[in-house]
Amino acid sequence: MNSDEHPIAAIATAVGPAAIAVIRVSGSGSVHLLSSRFSRPDALRSAAGHSLHRGSIHDEEHRIVDDVLVAVYRAPGSYTGEESAEVFCHGSPAGVRRVFGVLLSAGFAAAAPGEFTRRAFINGKLDLTRAEAVNEVVGAQTTDAHALAMERLSGSVERAVEEVRAQLIAMMAPIAIQLDYPEEETGPIDADRDALRAAGERCRSIALTCARGRLYQHGARVAIAGRTNAGKSSLFNRLLRQDRSIVSDVHGTTRDYVEALIDVDGVPVRLFDTAGLRESAETIEQEGMRRSSSVVAAADLVLYVVDAGEGGTLEDAERLERMRRESRTLCVLNKVDLVKSAPEGALGGCIPVSALTGAGIDRLNDAIVSSLLDETAGGPTGPATGSVIIDSERQRDLLLRAADAVDRALESLSAAMPADIVAVDLQEALAAIGEITGEVSTAEILDEMFRGFCVGK
Repeated sequence: MNSDEHPIAAIATAVGPAAIAVIRVSGSGSVHLLSSRFSRPDALRSAAGHSLHRGSIHDEEHRIVDDVLVAVYRAPGSYTGEESAEVFCHGSPAGVRRVFGVLLSAGFAAAAPGEFTRRAFINGKLDLTRAEAVNEVVGAQTTDAHALAMERLSGSVERAVEEVRAQLIAMMAPIAIQLDYPEEETGPIDADRDALRAAGERCRSIALTCARGRLYQHGARVAIAGRTNAGKSSLFNRLLRQDRSIVSDVHGTTRDYVEALIDVDGVPVRLFDTAGLRESAETIEQEGMRRSSSVVAAADLVLYVVDAGEGGTLEDAERLERMRRESRTLCVLNKVDLVKSAPEGALGGCIPVSALTGAGIDRLNDAIVSSLLDETAGGPTGPATGSVIIDSERQRDLLLRAADAVDRALESLSAAMPADIVAVDLQEALAAIGEITGEVSTAEILDEMFRGFCVGK
């Protein structure tokens, strides 16, 4: 159990006008402490776990602050594994702050970010991979990101890592025999090298999913660039599915960049419509192009838009070549609805679309995700259902550390090295695996991990 169970409290819902807000409390004696500010103290003190009680919260002068419902949870059958409660009050921001202030005055300490989940981990309610997944579920921006985070919360990473751990422990058995009986002539180490190699490859393959997982969880910045009147704003509006950017035949209509968050095949994308590129003596338009250049430079992917009616000019080809050298870039041939065929002129590998009719947009979406994932265009782009996909760089680094240690163990076995040398490498692999689930952890590791959590989670 957690040795530091002092009662804590936190507002668990976003502060803003709402029908209901939730304030969580947890820790030794938390229900008794809460009862001192509840209109029916005896009901709370004698309440069974997972029971609901109606009453009011009052301040030290016994003035009613709010009418509430209180859910009581008894240890160890709570989220944190401690005695806990949730106060459901009205969602007025001022009212929520008053109720929270009453609890602090009663003796609760304000919870640190992620402190409830940290206590849940310390009390054995979940391992570190599930604890990290809690924050990933909260931060998911698309349904695909949420589904992947829920798979991790359900234990997909923990199960995969435990399978590897079991394989490594099995590898240690024959080595342990030689270490325990060094005087015996046991001959070469009888280790299943294929199984050991498979364990290392499994660690490395899971680690390599981190880029995909982080893309679905954290998203990417995509900038639309190109010459004036190529249809950039029309494409922006089509991808956004609403008229956000002003569309006009007048050159230089977009003077500054416009941005919006969109869902591209499950990937959260921060999309930028930038000012058209052309020679201009107009001061404001020049400033718009300067700002747009900064946006393009910082983008994870650039969509360079070309007018199909004009075809790819030499100017377009030169700009596109430069952009492809500097950043990941896709060429988009727009306005194909206005031409019988889609000539690329001096360009190559362009994706034909019509921002007006929507033709080719699905193909463009696939290309965007494929490019962000560095996959072959036209290949699978969605998250693989049922597969283990991680989002945590911490987990990735530890998996790679375990894989490297396994590789060294295999090299030692091939070189007929002594058992204690092989054991060191396998123990390092096991230690890395233990850090992933939290079997091996330090206060510094936990502080770093939970620092990014919401207060109240």
